[in-house]
Amino acid sequence: MSQICETTRPTARVEYTTPAVNLRHDDDGYTLEVEMPGVAKSGVEITFDDGKLTAIGHRAEKPLPGTPVYTESTGRGYRRVFDLDPSIDPEKIQASVEQGLLTIRLQKAEASKPRKISVG
Repeated sequence: MSQICETTRPTARVEYTTPAVNLRHDDDGYTLEVEMPGVAKSGVEITFDDGKLTAIGHRAEKPLPGTPVYTESTGRGYRRVFDLDPSIDPEKIQASVEQGLLTIRLQKAEASKPRKISVG
């Protein structure tokens, strides 16, 4: 079972859409994929504070000509907050965004990684 879990906190004034997330684990850590359609690299904010990783994506508004007749797209940004396992090294968190998919690599601290011990 994963040691990364989502936490929720109400936000004031700004409304966000909760993006879909995929989480994978390997011996070195975790890879978190966050779907944020319409978000460019410049619109991504990632913070780590007190064991919590927050990913926010701001969508650029594209005004279209004409009067809207029907709209399903909210134009809201995206936000997810995760409690990280203490084994994650905050200095090694890496992120990239490509075509609306934010990928965050969470590496374990060296002391937390499994190691083989030779018997003498």
